[in-house]
Amino acid sequence: MTWTVFLDTVLNNTLVFATPLILAALGGVISERAGVVNIALEGFMIMGAFGAAITAFYLGDEMGLGALGPWFGLIAAFLLGMLFAVPHAVASIHFRADQVVSGVAINFLAAGFSIFMVKILFEGSAQTKTIQNTFTKVQIPGLTDIPIIGKGILMSYPTTYIAVALVIFLYYLLYRTGFGLRLRAIGEHPHAAASVGISVYYYRYIAVLLAGGFAGIGGAGMSTAISNNFSHNTIAGQGFMALAAMIFGKWHPVGAMWAALFFGFANALAANGQVLGLTKYVPAEFLNMLPFVLTILALAGVVGKAVAPAADGRPYVKGQR
Repeated sequence: MTWTVFLDTVLNNTLVFATPLILAALGGVISERAGVVNIALEGFMIMGAFGAAITAFYLGDEMGLGALGPWFGLIAAFLLGMLFAVPHAVASIHFRADQVVSGVAINFLAAGFSIFMVKILFEGSAQTKTIQNTFTKVQIPGLTDIPIIGKGILMSYPTTYIAVALVIFLYYLLYRTGFGLRLRAIGEHPHAAASVGISVYYYRYIAVLLAGGFAGIGGAGMSTAISNNFSHNTIAGQGFMALAAMIFGKWHPVGAMWAALFFGFANALAANGQVLGLTKYVPAEFLNMLPFVLTILALAGVVGKAVAPAADGRPYVKGQR
């Protein structure tokens, strides 16, 4: 393997594995910028992966919609992620429940519900049938011949381009619009924001629901572009890695993207270590645990102190100071 092929492979696989993390981490950013802790990213990703796989299989393969199947799956994943965000939003915002406990409950509910439905729909099987019509990599005409970055970066799944677009969109929304200013204000000091007429409940509901939708799309990327089916281990901790990427990226859309790319690079090395010949120098077991070790280091604050929004995780009580 030449060094250019090596770089192409590593860069491309980094994008493949980073894309679901970027999308879910963006969900975490908008939720926690509004002051709601979102441990439930794992559950939203599970429901997104499940919804996308089911929709792509039945609409794309069984009903003959072909290549449109995964696109409908993406829409279903967004809506299902938002639907499962509703109980977390109501419990956290309206009933002022412990946001961590609520998020953990959503994770367990999503894992159990998705496998239960898969067993019903696929005659007791623990996984869906393989999806025939999935996302394929899109080449940008005239640019894929550029050395290294051409095939490494500019030939990716549609979900990767969607992730980059959402990073730009969320950055603009949070830092260049009045909506973003108000949303960040309630994540720092909700009572001050409420004193000037900003509805804390409204903005927090919007943020949590969008978080569910973004993470759902991230899960869809796993089932319709990487694994081509859905089973109990399709997500396998990716939601928690996205949470770590959000913290590593200091609750900023662009920072979260770079952190997700870092974890995606570790995943790419682990998944392709043998193909790339890395296992001659590093034990395969070490490569496999590398993404999780990096996640623990990021959450432990080894990579640098990260300061969360001041009101993150603190329920808002109207009229209370």
